[in-house]
Amino acid sequence: MTQKIIYATPEGGVAVVHPTGEVPINKLVSKVVPAGADFEIVSESAIPSDRFFRNAWVKGDCCVEQDLDKCKDIGHDLRRAARAEEFKPFDEVIAKQIPGADATAAEEARQQIRDKYALVQDVIEGATTPDEIKTALEANQ
Repeated sequence: MTQKIIYATPEGGVAVVHPTGEVPINKLVSKVVPAGADFEIVSESAIPSDRFFRNAWVKGDCCVEQDLDKCKDIGHDLRRAARAEEFKPFDEVIAKQIPGADATAAEEARQQIRDKYALVQDVIEGATTPDEIKTALEANQ
């Protein structure tokens, strides 16, 4: 069983230390864990294998957990970025009023994009697990 050290960071996240085996793990704790930090020595299985929401990881009582509110924030950021990317070709038509370009069609396309991502937003807001958020985001790629 491979052991890892996890500890809470001052920013509210979690650090994961992957020992090499060159130093006994108990001695490694005193070298790498900041004084006073809440830490645990855990098995590798206590750390999520999926790093999609890595920035939402927090130290739980016995393992690394994913903070659902942080996952939702990450999901919304990814949703906004994807929506902005899909808007780009239509934004230019509307902003520059390009002669011969159909601004009405561009605005209709933008509305379809808004509607699509409004549904994703609703799923993210109603999600009860990080997997629901990830599934909603991946379904719209």
